[in-house]
Amino acid sequence: MIPAVPATLKSEMTATVPPSTDTSRRKLAIIGSGPAGLTAAIYAARANLEPLVIAGNVPMGQLMITSDVENYPGFPEGIQGPELMQKFREQAERFGSTILERDATRVDLSQRPFGIWVGQDEYRADSVIIATGASAIWLGLPSEEEFRGRGVSACATCDGFFFRGREVAVVGGGDTALEEATFLTRFAEKVTMLVRRDEFRGSKIMQERALGHPKIEVLWNKEVAEVKGEMTVSSLTLRDTATGETSDLPVQGLFIAIGYKPNTELFSGQLQIGEGGYLDVIGETGSGIDGVFIAGDVHDHHYRQAVTAAGDGCKAAIDAERWLASVGETETATATNW
Repeated sequence: MIPAVPATLKSEMTATVPPSTDTSRRKLAIIGSGPAGLTAAIYAARANLEPLVIAGNVPMGQLMITSDVENYPGFPEGIQGPELMQKFREQAERFGSTILERDATRVDLSQRPFGIWVGQDEYRADSVIIATGASAIWLGLPSEEEFRGRGVSACATCDGFFFRGREVAVVGGGDTALEEATFLTRFAEKVTMLVRRDEFRGSKIMQERALGHPKIEVLWNKEVAEVKGEMTVSSLTLRDTATGETSDLPVQGLFIAIGYKPNTELFSGQLQIGEGGYLDVIGETGSGIDGVFIAGDVHDHHYRQAVTAAGDGCKAAIDAERWLASVGETETATATNW
């Protein structure tokens, strides 16, 4: 039996543009190729939508710079981030997705078929899923980049477990840093917070929680000048932002918690961008434009996990397929197709 479309979704899926007879354009284009984009591709391809995935010049998302992934279901022994994303990709391609490893440079979401440009090349699609994700804001140090995945991380929830019984540092003074530091006390022996100023920017309750925790020490007016180690991180060179003096801090891990930057520049002026630069979602995956759907970290500033992004991709693909069916572009897939 075909699953019923919820009443709330029906209102979001009302079409104002008649179905197209142009067979040269795509039914669905997906911008982004992390867990959200590739999961959407898997579901869409299995619904015979033959999606085009505009994956980007650096495809497959932030897991490509993550080493051990132990919290993604189905891998009891853990899996390397790049290996997991390669499996996502192979599964999407197996069912008929086309993956283009280039960046989208412009979009036109004002009318169907929607326009997506990759340099000078133009692609048209009756529906679009936006899954461009968000990027952690890094310090910009060459040594920081060298040790990413080998002691340097931007996700305590993802990687905190690997630092059980060790000493780590957290860079940042806002709520994100305070949350990360407090979370890391579950595993680390000691957490040192490095704050560039002489005060926190975070909420009072989070400050009190961190300052009152016996495992957390705060160093004010400190920034990281260099990350040092051999195979993994062993220490940091710190610079005093008031005096310029340097010192060494022995740690086995460094967590960067100065924020995330959602990849939304492409959609400025066309989609609603909310607090923190994240895309606003209407209902489950709606964008406010019929036929355009949103999935993953480009809107999710709360969870930011691979598994939640994948779930978003699943929902967006199902919503796109049902929307296409509602405007006569496709026949609705049966439940077994998913």
